[in-house]
Amino acid sequence: MLYRERSRKSLKKEITDPIKKLIYDQLGNIIDESRQLMNSLQEKDHCLLCELEDLHKIFQQLQSQASSFYLQSYLSEYTPHYALLSKVIQHLSAQKHGGLIVIERNDQLVSFLQNGVPIDAYLSASLLESIFYPGNSLHDGAVLVSGTKIISAANVLPLSTKTADAKIGTRHRAAIGITESTDAIALVVSEETGKMSFAINGGLYPFSSE
Repeated sequence: MLYRERSRKSLKKEITDPIKKLIYDQLGNIIDESRQLMNSLQEKDHCLLCELEDLHKIFQQLQSQASSFYLQSYLSEYTPHYALLSKVIQHLSAQKHGGLIVIERNDQLVSFLQNGVPIDAYLSASLLESIFYPGNSLHDGAVLVSGTKIISAANVLPLSTKTADAKIGTRHRAAIGITESTDAIALVVSEETGKMSFAINGGLYPFSSE
């Protein structure tokens, strides 16, 4: 046990990125909580449900923090405006304005989009937020971003056919669908809950504003 603790402290010193250090700490918390749960199994009358719920919350927080870190890593090579996109997504989330932004990476996306309205404007937070404002004729579709520009809006994306989760709405299925066929990244805000997610390689991941 003492050796493992020293190893953990030694490894943490080698990690320089503050977000990775935070993730490392959360993983350590999960390990410690899990050990306590394992030890409490010997107690006949001890109920684990509350502790399991707490552990589940730690896992969710960890996933959200890790997703935020890796999302920035995935986007930084393809657009210099990660911070701007993150700000827009947070604003949409706070107001529960649904949104879907697709960021082009190596694969050309034109052939996968339908019925889009050309925008051809430099990326700005005010323009993106106005597109997704409820009542705007463009707000229901996906915005295509490439580099520093908004290419088009109101795009119809291919819907994923691989997910059977009835709780996943059209925006999220579209985000998953475009990333099943291309290397694009899709940012999604739920209109019902305001929760933020991103899709990559056919997977959907929640992320936080922290």
